[in-house]
Amino acid sequence: MNAIAHPAMGLSAAEAAFRLARVGPNFLEEKSTRSIAVIALATFREPMFLLLLVAAGLYLAFGNLLEGLFLTAGAMLSLGLVIVQEVRSEHALAALNALAEPMAQVIRDGRQETVAARDLVPGDLILLGEGSRVPADSILVEGDALVVDESSLTGEAVPATKRRAAGGELGEGDPAPGEDLTPFLFASTLIVRGQGAALVARTGPATRVGKIGHALATIRNEPTLVQRDVRRLIARLGIVAIGFCAAVALLYGLLRGEWFQGALSGITLAIALVPEEFPMVLAVFMALGAWRLAKRKVLVRRSAVIETLGATSLLCVDKTGTLTENRMALECVWQGGRRIALAGPECAEAEPLLRAAQLASAQHPHDPMDAAIHRVVGAAPAGAPIRSYPLRPDFLAFVQVWPDADGGGILYAAKGAPESVLALCDAGAEVVAAARDLAERGLRVLAVATARCSEDLQAPPEALRYHFEGLLGFADPVRADVPAAIAEAAQAGIAVAMITGDHPATALAAARAAGVDAEAGVLTGAEMPLALSPEQLQVRVFARIMPEQKLQLVRAFREAGHVVAMTGDGINDAPALAAADIGIAMGQRGTDVAREASDLILLDDRFASIVGGIRLGRRIFANLRRAMTYITAIHIPVAGLALLPILLGLPPLLYPMHLVLLELLIDPLCSLAFEGEASEKDAMTRPPRPKGEPLFGRRQLVAAVADGTVLLTCVFALYAGLLAGGHAAAPVRAAAFVALVAGQLSLALVSVSGGASLFDGRRVAFWGIAIAGAAVVAATLVVEPLPTILRFSAGEPRLLLAGAVVGLLSGGWVHLMRLLRALGTARWAGPQRPER
Repeated sequence: MNAIAHPAMGLSAAEAAFRLARVGPNFLEEKSTRSIAVIALATFREPMFLLLLVAAGLYLAFGNLLEGLFLTAGAMLSLGLVIVQEVRSEHALAALNALAEPMAQVIRDGRQETVAARDLVPGDLILLGEGSRVPADSILVEGDALVVDESSLTGEAVPATKRRAAGGELGEGDPAPGEDLTPFLFASTLIVRGQGAALVARTGPATRVGKIGHALATIRNEPTLVQRDVRRLIARLGIVAIGFCAAVALLYGLLRGEWFQGALSGITLAIALVPEEFPMVLAVFMALGAWRLAKRKVLVRRSAVIETLGATSLLCVDKTGTLTENRMALECVWQGGRRIALAGPECAEAEPLLRAAQLASAQHPHDPMDAAIHRVVGAAPAGAPIRSYPLRPDFLAFVQVWPDADGGGILYAAKGAPESVLALCDAGAEVVAAARDLAERGLRVLAVATARCSEDLQAPPEALRYHFEGLLGFADPVRADVPAAIAEAAQAGIAVAMITGDHPATALAAARAAGVDAEAGVLTGAEMPLALSPEQLQVRVFARIMPEQKLQLVRAFREAGHVVAMTGDGINDAPALAAADIGIAMGQRGTDVAREASDLILLDDRFASIVGGIRLGRRIFANLRRAMTYITAIHIPVAGLALLPILLGLPPLLYPMHLVLLELLIDPLCSLAFEGEASEKDAMTRPPRPKGEPLFGRRQLVAAVADGTVLLTCVFALYAGLLAGGHAAAPVRAAAFVALVAGQLSLALVSVSGGASLFDGRRVAFWGIAIAGAAVVAATLVVEPLPTILRFSAGEPRLLLAGAVVGLLSGGWVHLMRLLRALGTARWAGPQRPER
């Protein structure tokens, strides 16, 4: 590896910018978006466009040239609309990819900064901690006994232990991954244990992983379950439509001898039968839904989770940084039998305790409590520790070994959970009571102890006897927006469980301050059985929980019927995040492992963002369900009006060019009006939808069939009745088409409103589409040669008016029934008595 002499202050910002311009960004392969040509080619393969092209070819070859050109232009315009929607979705996904870009902690100009990993350059001094991925090939210069998983490069599951570099190892060489006790770290490998600082040697394609040609994924946009189901449905309906097309063409030709008209009628029916809007609407909703969530600081890694988000019934959240501000401040200490406020005149007495606590803290702290200690004590001690012993599940304390400046021997400094540290000391019941008292005040409590040896025996921390130095009390206030967010979640039928590693008393105090239900008390990890009872599953405050117990809780809550969203930030949280229905990683303080195991990444680590994401998830699901129901409903009258005149021997009502105009109306209605509809006012006052409830089930199918059948019956009755009354086909066809378009718009307005006010001022997209649609229909009636091409006649305005009225009433019949029911209820209720 090539590197530069170790700069303790890191590079300057100017030098980093110069090197970035010279060596290029630190990335291997950018995630590309689909080009317009690729989107167009994929759209051309859709059944509807293939059928339209066949119809246009028939018109151009055997029919009317103007009709053929109109159909071709309409098909191209429809294709353009689809491309615009797809490009819009691609831009949303590109924005999500940018948000998902990995970050790195770096020392520049002597300050710790967070920068995009792509901006790292050779010579940068980066900070690494447990659970993070190494962003570039580097050399370890601070820290000790880092354990690194290099299986992504070696294929070996056994992690390698790394040591600090000696002076001569900062020069030339091309080390190989997988070797123990070397200082060399490689991009894409994972820090399993420990923390330290490393000097960047190679970036981008020059790294070992770059030479292999391996690229790491960020956002996964695999098809969701609903998308796969819809694609199968479209394929099956396409086969059915082609069968109908052939059957109608044969019947028309055999019975009437009109083979050309039979082919057009068959193609028209096939186009009407295929609900090709489904895939586009799903893609648009998923991409724009993920983009809307990202604007609310919730980054979607797996688009399938959008379907689940609104069904969440239980939120399992960590306390520190999620419910609290993660702004640890060292408020007081306890030593010598009394509590000492650091803001008071007695704070000088706590200096030996604070110095010992600093020796048991990381020199470049990731942990907020370590940072709080450094802020109070001042500059970190010179030099580096001899060894570090990280936290373990069975020993919740961090220990560092230093040369003893006072006695000339070796000093062990330990800091951690009181029960772990006190087990190393001769501390009495008074200390235990003091720790409980601080915890009941809502403070995070750590104990500090030291041990001295005349020489370095390299003994494990537990083998020594320690002197108890004192207790530290950290204040971490509850975020101001948390109580309101928890109250909103409770109103929406979503329970909140707080799961923390803190002392039980601290957990209860924080839960009460945040508004978490603490009626059932607190359950500790030591008290948790392998199988939780129904009573224990009603507990909402869990303390001293180990990472493997988080997984146990997630599984137990899921088996009890909950849709569980779980937050986590550590490497050991990954199993619980993966097991939850929705895994949520912390974006600011979470490890790379937690982010990779999650479905969502919380960009601001705020609980309120989770609740806002659930609110938006309910909105997306509700709007998508309405759009799917509308698409199904509208295809019933379109298919029926294409088929019934043929079966009953009437003049054809719909031709392919009519269906093109309808598609130009349906597509933007579904992807703009429905997708952009705001949340219902009562969206967060209803309980979550039942687990396993489908997006488009029996209830939605019945509603769609009812709406579509009413519209079909009314429009066909108008068409058949006017023909029976002796009117010519052209004005009747125009009136029926006006009725169909008016019915579509009326039905869309009722569907998109969901029972709310029809004339909401925020419904700009719908009214824009409705006005544009009405203008196009008016143009087809009066602007030549459009009436000739579409076989319309506007010679009888009263028929057009009748068509508009029939369409509006038949499409809006549901809302009309609501109004009549409301009027009837008000009439029968009579005058209300005044309240006493």
